[in-house]
Amino acid sequence: MTHIIAFATRTGTENDNADSAATYTAADGVIGSAVIDGVGHTPGTSTLAPVLATVAARVAATRGALAGLLSAAQLVADPGPGGNEPNAAAVVAVTFPDGTTTIAWVGDCDAYGWNGHTLTRYTTPHTLGEQLRHGGIDPEVAREYDNRIKTSLAHAVVATVSETETTDPVVILTSDGVSDQITPAELHTLVRRHTDPQELARALVAAASDAADGYRDDTTTLVIAVQPSTDSTHS
Repeated sequence: MTHIIAFATRTGTENDNADSAATYTAADGVIGSAVIDGVGHTPGTSTLAPVLATVAARVAATRGALAGLLSAAQLVADPGPGGNEPNAAAVVAVTFPDGTTTIAWVGDCDAYGWNGHTLTRYTTPHTLGEQLRHGGIDPEVAREYDNRIKTSLAHAVVATVSETETTDPVVILTSDGVSDQITPAELHTLVRRHTDPQELARALVAAASDAADGYRDDTTTLVIAVQPSTDSTHS
């Protein structure tokens, strides 16, 4: 099998992109991937986000998705003397040569899988809004709290990180700017329409629209597509 990795990002209306993504392929062919969504829009956040993504992806490729995420978490675990050091949400994936992908996440970054027919959202956001929905609160009321993260990278421990696994040939990692600003129906349409991984990544970040108040979040997408190797030999 071969793997195609595509990446796209788009700065929101804050003009300071706090998202980042990274991938790393280990010597044995295992691929670590990470998308980081910084909390807030400060120079410190946008500067640190690429470092967090790189650490998470590199460690994940050799030690697993959970280890990659928790390694990045150590970089933001201390709040600093002023208590305002950068924080983030994160999703980390490890894709093995056999096509299996393991996923770990904290906060409201997302991971989707596409099997050619069905688009599956494998992540459940760690937000107050999601908690309220599970508690039976009116979805319209709960939506008002979707931007309040319950568990962030700075506070991530084994017990608060969620994990899952998929064999879908296409795995899509996104910041919440994609999943919050594009409807599930629109996501499904874009995935069906764009079979080229790079075109899909660009389409997803471009589809996010401004909110009623004019705000648009940063949008970042990383696509990992597994394809069968072409055997050109003839008997």
